[in-house]
Amino acid sequence: MDSSFHPFSDLFAQLGLPSDNESIRAFIDSHRPLPGNIKLADAAFWTPAQSALLKEQLKDDADWAEVIDQLNLALH
Repeated sequence: MDSSFHPFSDLFAQLGLPSDNESIRAFIDSHRPLPGNIKLADAAFWTPAQSALLKEQLKDDADWAEVIDQLNLALH
């Protein structure tokens, strides 16, 4: 696994979402709590491309996996 550090803002930019702090907080506030039985990448609010990116990065344990896990925690 690559040990690169990516902040939420970089992940949101990768997902094609507004990546400023206020927009990130608003996104998290508007989509939580995510039901415990729903995996982050399977949440209804993602586009198919966003969902695929999240799944692929987690499956590959890529350098994005840590920040994706943090987003998962923030939304659950």
